[in-house]
Amino acid sequence: MAATALTRPAGRVSDVFVNEAEREGAYDWLENASVDGDAVIAAMGAACARRCAEHRYVFVAVDGTSLTLEDGTGGTKGFGAVGTYEAGARGLKAIDALAISPNGVPLGCCALRWWARTRKPKKRPSYERPTREKETQHWLDAIDDANERLATHAPSTRAWFQLDREGDSWNRLEHLAQSGRLFTVRSNRNRRVCTPRGRSFLRDVLMRQRPCGSYLLEVPAGAHRAERLARMTIRTTVVTLELCDKKTHRRWPRAVTAVWVRESGTTPRGEKPIEWLLLTNYVVDGADAARLVVFGYAQRWRIEDFHKTWKSGVCDVESTQLRARSHVIKWATLLAAVAARIERLKHLARETPDAPASVELSDAEIQATILLKRRQKKRTEVVPDSMPTIAQATLWIAQLGGYTGKSSGGPPGSITIGRGLEDVRIAAAVIEALADGRKKR
Repeated sequence: MAATALTRPAGRVSDVFVNEAEREGAYDWLENASVDGDAVIAAMGAACARRCAEHRYVFVAVDGTSLTLEDGTGGTKGFGAVGTYEAGARGLKAIDALAISPNGVPLGCCALRWWARTRKPKKRPSYERPTREKETQHWLDAIDDANERLATHAPSTRAWFQLDREGDSWNRLEHLAQSGRLFTVRSNRNRRVCTPRGRSFLRDVLMRQRPCGSYLLEVPAGAHRAERLARMTIRTTVVTLELCDKKTHRRWPRAVTAVWVRESGTTPRGEKPIEWLLLTNYVVDGADAARLVVFGYAQRWRIEDFHKTWKSGVCDVESTQLRARSHVIKWATLLAAVAARIERLKHLARETPDAPASVELSDAEIQATILLKRRQKKRTEVVPDSMPTIAQATLWIAQLGGYTGKSSGGPPGSITIGRGLEDVRIAAAVIEALADGRKKR
């Protein structure tokens, strides 16, 4: 089913399975109570962890998202509120963990936790509720799931968790520290810290440090940002955070390294300087180590691209019309694996362009790509029989999906790659079937 979804990625089951028998079989499988959604997630996570095994360490971006879904008349599908309760949107909440190679290529989804908000919480301070009763617990569970799968299937690979500002809370930081894994969390406020001179604020402590390095960052134009080459200055220091559980007043002093990277001297008038304030347990002993911390956190954006491809892009899982929460979870998990492969192919072509196409594509997929490209090549183009690079094969696949390079001027994106894979997978299935027929003879 996942292979077919990769052939025709879409949110609706009826758009993926056009053959009536396959479509009926897919619905039967999704609606079968004996098929456990957690088992599907575990299989996907284990496959991702095995892919991680070739690396000494991997970045693991953890983030939350939600699927906005049609809940039927009277909310009969078992969904809950998403967004604000006042807005009235319905759907499912999720926390996922995306493994990323040291050079920035997505390796797959190694953890995925689902839940539905069943009711609006009582009006009382969040710190009065134990962690197990808050959505924070799903974050901790996703981190534990990723740890367990890597320990089982990639015991020599170390996870380096990457969390955005939502991860800057005492329970997440303490859980990450106790896990024995590396972590980098973007700070969401100017924390109080303990220093040999007494208590102070984190930014004040960092401002007293001499820069340990700098680099240039290409900044694309945005809605409120001018295109420029920004000069980024790095400061680091070791500080002690006082993590405090407001409910029990228990405190944990936790030593971390703060890495502050901030734009200096290139900020246009009227704009705020670009900056990241990162908290990590990685040993920063110089500018190179500090740059690695910053690079690792920059890979966290891969999970944002993954969410877009999964939810509203090529896979469009939010358009599903399935009738129950358990059915949606199984279907959305399969589409998460499809979205991760599309993102992996996109970034392989960008980060390791000279690698052979066989690093990701099967022999049949490579043959299919070459054959289909020859059908629509220009007169002056030459498509050789030799093994193409992953960048060349990805470009051909994207061109099959309508990529011209004229609209954005950039490299192929997930939409055109996903469309091209539809044709490639259909042709590859034919090639595989012919090969099996010859073997049987």
